[in-house]
Amino acid sequence: MAKTKEKPLIGRPPKFSNPEELQVKIDDYFKSGVAKRDIIVGTGANKKVVQIPLPTITGLILSCGFADRYSFYEYEKKQDFTYTIKRARARIEKEYEEMLQSGLGAGAIFALKNFGWIDKQEHSFDDETKALLGSALQRLS
Repeated sequence: MAKTKEKPLIGRPPKFSNPEELQVKIDDYFKSGVAKRDIIVGTGANKKVVQIPLPTITGLILSCGFADRYSFYEYEKKQDFTYTIKRARARIEKEYEEMLQSGLGAGAIFALKNFGWIDKQEHSFDDETKALLGSALQRLS
């Protein structure tokens, strides 16, 4: 009986064999790996310094041991890891949303756009409104 040759494995072995292993790393990041920033809130006698967490995708990725975000996103394509990665990204997205509520907007807006948020207004009109607008435009021309 002839022996068949097995194909050699190409590339690095997977960093995580199951989503639970990855979830442990994600939880560790959110518990103790997130950078914090001091901000001053209030005025006069009510003035105080508070620390706010600054979670980032890059911080999460490095904390989990990935070299870049592309490797991290490749894991999201694996069916077993999809939920785990999407949930981690949503946790960071939530922090950016909260920054918008606290008046720390510019950086948060930029980050949220990278999460797929769109900064534009969309208008839709029913048929009656379209007809009214069309007739108004015709009268103007």
